[in-house]
Amino acid sequence: MITFTFGILILFVGYIFYSRYVDKVFAPDDRPTPAHKNKDRVDFIPMSKNRNALIHLLNIAGMGPIIGAIQGILFGPIAFILIPLGCILAGGVHDYFAGMLSLRNRGAQITGLIHEYLGKKTFKIFMVIVAIMLLLLATVFVYTAGDLFVERFLGVKDFVISDPKVLCTYIVILSYFVVATLFPIDKIIGKFYPVLGLMLIFGTGFLLVGFMINGVNLQNLSLENFNIHPEHIPIIPMFFMTVSCGLLSGFHSTQATIISRTLDKEKDGRRVFYGMMCLESLIAIIWAAAAMDVYSSNLVPQNIVGTVNVVNIIANKFVPLNLAFLVTVAIIILPITSGDTALRGLRITIAEALNLEQKSIIKRLAIVIPIVICVLAILVWAKTNANSFSLIWRYFTFFNQLIAIPTLCCATVYLAMNKKNYFITLLPALFYVFITMSFIFSEKIGFNLPLKYAFIIGFVLTLAVLVYLIKHIGNKCNRS
Repeated sequence: MITFTFGILILFVGYIFYSRYVDKVFAPDDRPTPAHKNKDRVDFIPMSKNRNALIHLLNIAGMGPIIGAIQGILFGPIAFILIPLGCILAGGVHDYFAGMLSLRNRGAQITGLIHEYLGKKTFKIFMVIVAIMLLLLATVFVYTAGDLFVERFLGVKDFVISDPKVLCTYIVILSYFVVATLFPIDKIIGKFYPVLGLMLIFGTGFLLVGFMINGVNLQNLSLENFNIHPEHIPIIPMFFMTVSCGLLSGFHSTQATIISRTLDKEKDGRRVFYGMMCLESLIAIIWAAAAMDVYSSNLVPQNIVGTVNVVNIIANKFVPLNLAFLVTVAIIILPITSGDTALRGLRITIAEALNLEQKSIIKRLAIVIPIVICVLAILVWAKTNANSFSLIWRYFTFFNQLIAIPTLCCATVYLAMNKKNYFITLLPALFYVFITMSFIFSEKIGFNLPLKYAFIIGFVLTLAVLVYLIKHIGNKCNRS
């Protein structure tokens, strides 16, 4: 319990002090935000700080902080330290600068920021990567939310797409995704997400109350349990790829840039972007603690360890039966409210790249219909092939973390050009170059090399990115 408590303390102290420093470096001011300058009543609409914060929390808190936590805690209590440290030094910084740079660039999406700060060639590459990542995420979240729902409320145990209950649930969820993607942001997302965000917070709060009432069995960090993963998976790079959304997630850059179009004032950014990342990290730490308890109590069958099915076991243990369903509902909300904004982010990104205005519903449909066809194709493939979820999730994990790198690099270029402390973004950028490259070169979904060779390649590529940034910043400064 000491390590768990210390991790939460790191999170709170880090937000109070380090986020203030990061905010001071960027120096938000009173200039009009894109929500006011580009107001179109569809994507650009000013909303209050608290509403934006709760919406952004739901946008970024997909199943990642839950699945990542119940998988990451298999490494042991080191998770309670690495999650908050990573959030404060990398994840919060990443989300903050994604949103704030978008504010300074007319509400540009992350691909637009890449074009602005890293050039046209890098933009073309990451335009494809962002599109693939958002499609994979939306697909996974359709059937993650669907499977949780039919298991808890319809008693389904075999989640085959031929089951009418399963199929109808998927169709309803995807239909909602389409509606939320097409409607102006203040009509559905702006009205209901703040309420759903509070449900998520209360649902996680029920777990903490359950810890106090029922007790929770947690290990403290020591040299003996520094890494106790049952499959002997190394912490580097796998922990940082596994616990993505509670620590650092490139997906968040696609969501922060959506909220940059509804932010009323620049000075709201610290709470909305950095603060909600920290709250998501807190959610991840709490679920990691709950998972550690049910694992150590042998309540989880071996075949579902680290899967989304652990959620219901946790809810049933720590929350009274008449309230356990509320926790499940709160978790079902997560993939739904991230999946729809993933598609919304993809619509806006494509529209921005093609220079298509989005006031017209016809022009929105012209982008959304092909997106939905792609999601349906991936969904059908995923549900008719064994181990497809694991494969899609691992590719999503790679693309997700890969996208975080150019976001941090954009911030580094911006800070360097403005003669500000760029090390706060450069160091996490280089660290994640090493992590993602080591991962893809060592994993079966990539090059499947021995880890020591993957580390060497990762180190060389990290140096290459550093050299590139030095030259690129020099060229940008000379031109300006």
